[in-house]
Amino acid sequence: MKIQQTGSFRRKVKKFAPDQKQALDRAVKKIVGTPDIGTMKKGDLALVRVYKYKAKTLQYLLAYTYDTNSETITLLAVGPHENFYRDLKNQ
Repeated sequence: MKIQQTGSFRRKVKKFAPDQKQALDRAVKKIVGTPDIGTMKKGDLALVRVYKYKAKTLQYLLAYTYDTNSETITLLAVGPHENFYRDLKNQ
């Protein structure tokens, strides 16, 4: 399984605290184990899946796509729910 990151995802993760990065790593491992774990979105974000996880008490959303042919997971965005979908559409 191949995992790719977008530039905006990489820049966002650089700003995370160590405990946030650990929670993100656990979420990515769950996605790699079961790529269909995220919820499929509709409309403008039809190909995107979103997985929700917690870091301390705050809930984060992790947006990704999964290509079954090449078995590639592309991490698109991560962050709290506030303005998450708006920012994801603008990417």
